[in-house]
Parts: sequence; structure tokens; C-alpha cells
Amino acid sequence: MKRNLAVLGVVALLVAALVWAGVQNLRARRLAAEKAKQVPELAMVKEGEAPPTPSVSADNFVGDLDLRGKPAPAFTLSTLDGKKVSLSDYKGKPVLVNFWATWCAPCKLEMPWFEELRKKYADQGFTILGISEDEDEPKEAIAKAANKLGVTYPILLGDHKADKAYGDFAILPMSFYIAGNGTIVEQSAGLGSKDDIESKIKKTIAATGAM
Repeated sequence: MKRNLAVLGVVALLVAALVWAGVQNLRARRLAAEKAKQVPELAMVKEGEAPPTPSVSADNFVGDLDLRGKPAPAFTLSTLDGKKVSLSDYKGKPVLVNFWATWCAPCKLEMPWFEELRKKYADQGFTILGISEDEDEPKEAIAKAANKLGVTYPILLGDHKADKAYGDFAILPMSFYIAGNGTIVEQSAGLGSKDDIESKIKKTIAATGAM
């Protein structure tokens, strides 16, 4: 009995340590994201990497990456087959704009959820636009990755203009939930739970007046 209690105690300590490490990592990533506007050398943080040490202090940071309640920045980007797609094409519809990359492990975890939820709420006008941040990957590799994940929603090729408009974020995935009137209802950085994603989608649909 004592031995079992000791084992349970060790397991509890390990779980607590993992949770603490996760919280610290998230805090570090959020701080890096906040400073991204003024720290050009901050690169996209890949899964398993710690964010680089910024060259400015938090005291020198001025800005706010929270775009909720603000108009979604307009963009026109190309699909993998060369078609032009604009955010304005989806005026009046609830839209999830998701920035992702083929090297981003959390992105590849949530994208099948996106596809499932897109189908679930399609009759309420909900749609998704995936914006690839793969600057050095050929279109064929991006398409292959999206197909492997079962994604059928449009995949667009990102550019620096769109990145800057949406906060020059330093973490992927990055998602923006946009109501039919063009207002950003919710946004999220990093991997969220499926339930949390669905909750944000419902909120966006409700804000559009589709529910």
C-alpha cells in the first residue's frame, strides 16, 4: 500500500512538473509574440523550440496584438492553383482565417478539426481560409500536406503584408474568427482544444446572425 502511494506521489509530481513547464513555455511564447512588432529577428516559433531572447525589454514594448472587436485587415492572396482570393469575397459570412505551416506540428493537429467543423457548420455559412506561411516550400509540398490532413477548404499563399496586418505574430498556428460584418470576434495563438475552437466558431456564427 505504501509503495503504491509512493508511486502515485511520483506520478503526481511528474504531472505537476509538466503542467508547470507548459505554462512557462506558453508565457514565454506570448511575451515573444507581444514583442514581435519591434523585434525583427524573432522568427516563427516551431513546435518544440523555445522562443528566442528578444533584444528589447518589456518596458520598451508599445502595442497590442489583440485584434478582437476590430475590423479584420483586408487581403488578397493566391491559392495553390493561382486563383486570387480576397477576404471581401466572404462578406456576410462567418470566416475562420488560420495561419499555418507544413512544419508546424500543432497546426497539423487542429486542421482536421477545422475540416470537420467546417462541414458541421457549412449550412450556416461558415467557411475557413488557411494561409500558408511556408516561404521556402514548393506549392506541391504544401498541397500534399493539406491533402494528407484531409483539408478541402482554400489554402492561400501568405505574404509579409498579410502577416504584418494581422500582428506580425511569432507563433503558429494563429487563428482569427471573423463575423459577417468583418469584425474579428475571437483570435487564438497556438493549439487550442477542439471544444474551444468550436465554441469560438459558434460565437462567430452568432455574431453574424446566422444562429
